[in-house]
Amino acid sequence: MARVCVLGGGTWGIALAALLSNNGHEVTVWSAVEKEIAALRKDHAHPSLPGVVLPEDIKYTMDDEEAIKGQSILVMAVASAFTRRTADSISMLVKKGQIIVNVAKGIEEATMKTLSQVIEDEIPQADVAVLSGPSHAEEVSRGLPTTVVVGAKSRETAEYIQNVFMSPVFRVYTSPDVLGIELGGSLKNVVALAAGIADGLGYGDNAKAALITRGITEISRLGTAMGGQAETFSGLTGIGDLIVTCASMHSRNRRAGILIGQGKTYQEAMAEVNQVVEGVYSAKAAMKLAEKYKVQLPIIEQVNHVLFEGKSPAQAVKELMLRDKKSEVSVASWN
Repeated sequence: MARVCVLGGGTWGIALAALLSNNGHEVTVWSAVEKEIAALRKDHAHPSLPGVVLPEDIKYTMDDEEAIKGQSILVMAVASAFTRRTADSISMLVKKGQIIVNVAKGIEEATMKTLSQVIEDEIPQADVAVLSGPSHAEEVSRGLPTTVVVGAKSRETAEYIQNVFMSPVFRVYTSPDVLGIELGGSLKNVVALAAGIADGLGYGDNAKAALITRGITEISRLGTAMGGQAETFSGLTGIGDLIVTCASMHSRNRRAGILIGQGKTYQEAMAEVNQVVEGVYSAKAAMKLAEKYKVQLPIIEQVNHVLFEGKSPAQAVKELMLRDKKSEVSVASWN
């Protein structure tokens, strides 16, 4: 049995807390939001996970020391915009070598760092790993079969986390490619906004398939330029996560994109979705990284134009369709 604290009381953190408790581990959930903790203690349920009754032995706290000290694993499940602040607030309590598993997805705009890099900035003594893949909280919380990948710097850490999270309904693979895993999980949110925008414009399956296919090309192009492994982007946290996020109505990024395609601003869309839309926060960072590593990201570039420069979604699609003619497979040659 492991002692695990989930930092963050959102749907993903709560779904993982339920999974870990059902796996037989001692689980604590920490949140800085008093109303959130009070409601969880009282109802043993999360309002955004209807019908899901949480195990009664999960503990809930706002106390930093109670949350951090003596835990085998800390699961960082706060929204990406709050990762650095949360990491800074607990840094002095984290012991050397304590495992932190980041499960949020995003890139910090100001620094262009992945979230595990942000955590390492603030808590250099921690052993930071990541867990990602096609894994909507709504399905994990209900025990529906899900498969993810955990990335860590050492095989020992990766396999330990794998054993803690693995269950008959939650299969966990391991990988040393921490950077690739995080880039796939972050950049797919931007492409999912594009997929949602296409849905909001009334486009069909052909457009969705094109966005997914060309979207993973863009993600792979930037990811490999930054040092990620090409195989990662054809795996669970690349094409797998991209498919589910572009296709599912559980995806807040796709839902926000639909509203933007229907004419709403990204602020109005985020307010209506009423959840953090990570793709909005990662979009600018992705373009900064594209400039730094000198790669082209035409879909992600147009998403930025729509979000932040007032371009109409229909015009953005037109410009994507009318780009210079190209060959799809650059390494192939005519006989």
